[in-house]
Amino acid sequence: MSHDEKQIRTLIERWAAAVHQRDLDGVLVDHTDDIVMFDVPPPYDGVRGIEEYRETWPPFFEWQAQGASFEIETLDITAGDDVAYAHALLRCGTAKEFADQPDLRLRLTLGLRKEQGRWRVAHEHHSYPHD
Repeated sequence: MSHDEKQIRTLIERWAAAVHQRDLDGVLVDHTDDIVMFDVPPPYDGVRGIEEYRETWPPFFEWQAQGASFEIETLDITAGDDVAYAHALLRCGTAKEFADQPDLRLRLTLGLRKEQGRWRVAHEHHSYPHD
């Protein structure tokens, strides 16, 4: 694993831990000001910019506080000199959801770019498989 891939893995694991802990500042820290995110809930045309991205998290944290998990299960990273992407599967759901659908996994894809020597998330995409 390259040095850049290790840095990105650390960034993503730190982000997932912040989500799990409902730490909004920790969730935002490594994202670009012009982030674009496509998420499971609306708006279906995505959110653009760090302020819109910030606004998506409090409702998720409320849902998560009801006992939902958010844990990286697999994570793969490909890094170039100044751009990278990662894809992961996460256990993201409640105990009831996993009882009903044991194989349920959230799919995560991230696009990153290096700015002033620091990796930052510029694109984030979350999805669930459609039955």
